Amino acid sequence: MQAAMDITTKYCHKEMEAYGSCVASNPSTWQQKCHELKMKVAQCTSSHPVIQKIRQECSKEFVNFERCLRENQDEPTSCSPHVARFVACAETVDITGVGKPLTELAIHSSRSNSCD
Repeated sequence: MQAAMDITTKYCHKEMEAYGSCVASNPSTWQQKCHELKMKVAQCTSSHPVIQKIRQECSKEFVNFERCLRENQDEPTSCSPHVARFVACAETVDITGVGKPLTELAIHSSRSNSCD
C-alpha cells in the first residue's frame, strides 16, 4: 500500500493534504463532510499518466482489490492480500518516461544512446 500512497502523494499532494486535514478536523463526520475532497483525490489519481499506466497493466489486481474493499467495508484490513498483489504488480510496471514532455524524453534518449 505504501507504493500506491507514495505515487498518490507525489502526484496529488495538494489534494491529499486537503483531504487529510478535513478528515483530521472532522473525526466523527469526515465521511460526509470530506466526500468532495475525497472525489478530488480520486479524480487526480485517475487522471495522472503514471497511475493510469499502473492501473492499465495491473487492472486485474486492481479490480480484485476494489471488489474486496466494496465487499468488506467494515473490515478493509481483510483485503491486505489483494493490496499486496496490486502493489507487487505496480512495482513491476515500467514508468520510465510516462508523463514527461516529449522534448525531455528526446533529450534523455539521446543522452543514453550516446557513446562516451
